[in-house]
Amino acid sequence: MLNYAVDPSLLAPRVPPGTELDEFEGKAIVSLVGFRFLSTRVFGIPIPFHRDFDEVNLRFYVRRREADGVKRGVVFIQEFVPRGAIAAAARLVYHENYRSLPMTHQIEQTGGELSVRYAWRLGARWNSLGVHGTGSPRGMREGSEEQFIAEHYWGYCRQPDGGTLEYHVEHPPWRVWDVARAEFSGNAEALYGAEFAAALGKPPDSVFLAEGSAVRVHRGRRLDLL
Repeated sequence: MLNYAVDPSLLAPRVPPGTELDEFEGKAIVSLVGFRFLSTRVFGIPIPFHRDFDEVNLRFYVRRREADGVKRGVVFIQEFVPRGAIAAAARLVYHENYRSLPMTHQIEQTGGELSVRYAWRLGARWNSLGVHGTGSPRGMREGSEEQFIAEHYWGYCRQPDGGTLEYHVEHPPWRVWDVARAEFSGNAEALYGAEFAAALGKPPDSVFLAEGSAVRVHRGRRLDLL
């Protein structure tokens, strides 16, 4: 997860109704994230040839205030997966901005370093995201930026008619590696638009590599907004 501080005005038009931008120590953050889905089931059913696949997404963070507390969630700007059926299903069920592109990954353990790289091709150009973790995975530090980013357990998506879909994401707290090096290489403007190209063209403000876990994504519900 490569994390970049951005001007809040860049994200404000994308904040779904009923939520507000969630900041860490006064910073609005976008994260470029690569990960693998493994042993995936849809409504409990394994779909042949669609259980293990990569995803790379660009996301930011929001919160929703309710009478009994605050829900902290994620909004996806763009999500890439390697199979058209997965992208089509996600667009249909959640109205998320999924797109299918050729993708590959590489995970290598060498000595005390774990190297993880994801690559995806847009047109003739390959883009890549990579990190090099060191040591052993550890628990996230209380109050840290890595904890702020990882522990958002809701998803929010603006619907075509202007409403908002909310869905719950369950997973245990992740362990993380310290990261020695990280890099993003690609055409950020072609991938995410000119408004994000400047931010993604700079070194990230923070980076971490998470171990991952079992994850359960619940069916969404439409928010009742007045």
